Amino acid sequence: MSSVVRLRLLPSAQCLYTQPVRVLVDGLRPSQVVTMKARATDDKGVPFHASAVYRADAGGAVDLGREPSLGGSYTGVEPMGLLWSLRADALHTKFRKSDSRQPHVVRFSVHDGEAGAGPLLAEATNERRLLADGVERQPIKEGNIRGVLFVPPGDGPFPAVLDLYTFGGGLSERRAALLANCGLMVLTLALYGHDDQPKKVTKLHLDYFEEAIQLLGKHPKAMDSGVGIISISKSGDLALSIATHLPNVKATAWINGCCSNVAIPLYYRGSQIHSALMYDSKHNTVTKSGALNIKHGLHDPLAPENEGSLIPIERATGHFLFVAAEDDLNWDSCLFADQMTERLRRQGKDNFEKVVYPGAGHYLEPPFGPYCPSSFHGVVGAPVAWGGEPKAHAKAEMHLWNKIQEFFRTHLFPEAGAAKARL
Repeated sequence: MSSVVRLRLLPSAQCLYTQPVRVLVDGLRPSQVVTMKARATDDKGVPFHASAVYRADAGGAVDLGREPSLGGSYTGVEPMGLLWSLRADALHTKFRKSDSRQPHVVRFSVHDGEAGAGPLLAEATNERRLLADGVERQPIKEGNIRGVLFVPPGDGPFPAVLDLYTFGGGLSERRAALLANCGLMVLTLALYGHDDQPKKVTKLHLDYFEEAIQLLGKHPKAMDSGVGIISISKSGDLALSIATHLPNVKATAWINGCCSNVAIPLYYRGSQIHSALMYDSKHNTVTKSGALNIKHGLHDPLAPENEGSLIPIERATGHFLFVAAEDDLNWDSCLFADQMTERLRRQGKDNFEKVVYPGAGHYLEPPFGPYCPSSFHGVVGAPVAWGGEPKAHAKAEMHLWNKIQEFFRTHLFPEAGAAKARL
């Protein structure tokens, strides 16, 4: 009698989005070749899928943390490869997971043979939650502020962080919710295109972020040691401006941003404080997929004519974490990180650290989400390539997630309590 094939997810089929799972199959024939598949649907209903070919060991088992994939969406030993290699059928499609109330549901299956068309042998569902038990999700519509506040369980006080996942319109809750699971009180802000906000903007106002910081500071569970900021891409320069021009910003995580204010002029109290550094399409090239490579499209931020866009970060009193991906094709984030660290050094500053990830692309996000090679770019008005090699990018995201927590733990907790703090 043939044994029953089992597909198990350990330690549990339900977990948090950033937690790894061990994928095990047993009950196979010794050396049997099977295809492992994963499929999921994002918030917009777009299906994503991945597959990998494995050979069972002498005991008829496959352990994705031990056996190498022989082909499919990836090769080699990649315990979470079926998650980060998920792809949509359509080109230039980014995985959208913004609503923290809905888990990321991934359906795993095992099929006989390497073509993936063989009989279904076993299946299991992994429910990856964005919100840990007890984390409060509070929609914010107060004054001008539109967003969602996430508060960890307990009496606090908690370090307060602004999540600036703002450019592109709408509201993204994923990163903010996951950081709240780690013990931070996080407000993710919508800048435009959400609720009663305008669909497009031609000016940005620092006053909006000042109001958000004040709102966080008044919260009864907020720690009074200052606020942190986390940003990526265009919101990176917004984070720099906030840290430079506003008080009480103690820790700023800048991920693949620019050293100048980009694309849209920035105002404060009715006056323009930074002009916009613009793109020049003549430097764009086209990749094999049809997406644009715009890495060298930005004007030189250090050119005299662009002086008004350059952010004087040496005036900031808080600490910076500069994160740059070597294969960022949106722009040269490594160059911008180098320019900023050199600027700070010349001013005698040591309030920064820099992390560079070889082989990673532009969109460094919380780990175990689908890698995105290209998608539509709001400023360019066309699909662009984000860069990165999928394996290296996934590895960078895992490392960075811990690095971000360490950075905020170090600089947002009062010194006396830092040793006791646990994120």
